[in-house]
Amino acid sequence: MTASSVSSTPSATPPWVAAYQPGVPAEIELPTTSLVEMFERSVAEGGAAVAMTFFGRTTTYAALGEQVLRAAEGLRRLGVRAGDRVALMLPNCPQHVVAFYAALRLGAVVVEHNPLYTAHELDELFADHGARVAIAWDVAVGKLQEFPAELRPDVIIAVNLVEEFPVAMRAALRLPVGSLRRTRAALTAPTRGTMRWRALLADQPVDPEVPRPTVQDLAVIQYTSGTTGHPKGAMLTHFNLYANALQGKAWMKDAQYRTENFYAVLPMFHAFGMTLYLTYGVLRQANLVLFPKFDVDLVLKAAKRFPPTVYCAVPPIYERTARAAIERGVSLASAKFCISGAMALTDPIVELWESVSGGLLVEGYGMTESSPVALGNPFWPTRRTGTIGVPFPSTLMKVVDPDDPTREVAQGERGELLLKGPQVFQGYWNNPEETAKTLLPDGWLRTGDIVVVDADGYTTIVDRAKELIITGGFNVAPSEVEEVIRAIPGVKDVAVVGRRRPDGSETVIAVVEPEPGARIDEDAVRTHCRGLLAAYKVPRRVITAEGELPRSMLGKVLRKQVREALPADL
Repeated sequence: MTASSVSSTPSATPPWVAAYQPGVPAEIELPTTSLVEMFERSVAEGGAAVAMTFFGRTTTYAALGEQVLRAAEGLRRLGVRAGDRVALMLPNCPQHVVAFYAALRLGAVVVEHNPLYTAHELDELFADHGARVAIAWDVAVGKLQEFPAELRPDVIIAVNLVEEFPVAMRAALRLPVGSLRRTRAALTAPTRGTMRWRALLADQPVDPEVPRPTVQDLAVIQYTSGTTGHPKGAMLTHFNLYANALQGKAWMKDAQYRTENFYAVLPMFHAFGMTLYLTYGVLRQANLVLFPKFDVDLVLKAAKRFPPTVYCAVPPIYERTARAAIERGVSLASAKFCISGAMALTDPIVELWESVSGGLLVEGYGMTESSPVALGNPFWPTRRTGTIGVPFPSTLMKVVDPDDPTREVAQGERGELLLKGPQVFQGYWNNPEETAKTLLPDGWLRTGDIVVVDADGYTTIVDRAKELIITGGFNVAPSEVEEVIRAIPGVKDVAVVGRRRPDGSETVIAVVEPEPGARIDEDAVRTHCRGLLAAYKVPRRVITAEGELPRSMLGKVLRKQVREALPADL
């Protein structure tokens, strides 16, 4: 399937459009140019407007555009050409925005990675996408250098976050004070055998005649955990990502150009953060207030100078921010556009947030394979907390029998949610088998989520056909964690499951079946996992199974039964 083959909407207006905020269209005008042209238009129109703020230091759109052109030429001189993959391993920082658009300017494909991943988690991804150039936070560079020679990128460009700090902060971090030394050590690390980021920008701007990508070209490979535990690279074109940005523009219709402050508290290496800030935020010519990680102290400090107007996050972040703002007397009345995703949003969090903010807090839904946003609650009194809302403009949905996706279920019955629209991905990189399971021949995307839809189109998730665990807004594939634990001596088998917490997130729990006579040490299992997995994937609890784990007739561990058998007070 190509971008040009995607139909935007049916001829008849879907019933859920009646729930839209007045002025939100049923359909968007589909993009005909790439994200590069979108970015260049924002640079030309934004000019002296602030594009990015990092610890108080600002960068204008004109300056951002100049940096992107210089970085693009630096990458071109390194041999990067159209279609090549360029790996990014960066937190939210100005260099991330520059690197993203510099790679796209050449027609290269950006591959986003969590810089906190371990070398064990990363080497499989690099073996899949084969990027020969990586732009990485200097703290994370060592992980790439642990790779076998055949996987290691030819060029690693090391990014020092401190170089983008205001002058006074950079000077303070050089003082011989213990606490400042520790702060600096957490922010930057020395590297060998790398190219410095500043050297990449030393070239002249790229020649305007260097071809730009087309709207149908691949823009990003975004890895997502599958039910097999082996991450799959979702292929997102310029068309997919630009369309989703335009859908966001239509949904957030009252946002203004060169006026909004987008608080980048979600990571841009995650699909939601990438679209929210790197595409939609740039489309709106907004000020991206960048935070390398969520820190409520930094957020409230920034709010005094650059009041947030777009604040999108996961429920725990909303709760922490609101409580801290109340305690410290910091106003968040500027926050007009607030979308929650990744986990269930509860009434108490909505009430708490709306007591301090200037607008509604609404829940949305998406997945990496849909660029990612597909449904949302309107910014209007018609919103319904507890649901994921209704389909975005130019997005279709239907609910089907999970065992027979050709058969739609009756309205109000449980079934698997299927999606179709211009934001739906092109398939998985180098993985036609998984593509065929997820993307049906007629363009419908199988989400794996079991939902109930009411007569107005409001959709409620009631179960997940796929067994992903969602913790802190990140997906954890149980089988990936299980594979790591099975390698521990004395472990016969293991089931990794999620236990829902009051805030809507889940706790990762491992239930281990030991070999006869073996004893399972919870601390040892967790220590083993920490060496091979990102911190959010490490089980919070490790429980020794009493007897054998429940299995199907084919011998597969039945995670659902394991989860249901967990003690209620766990």
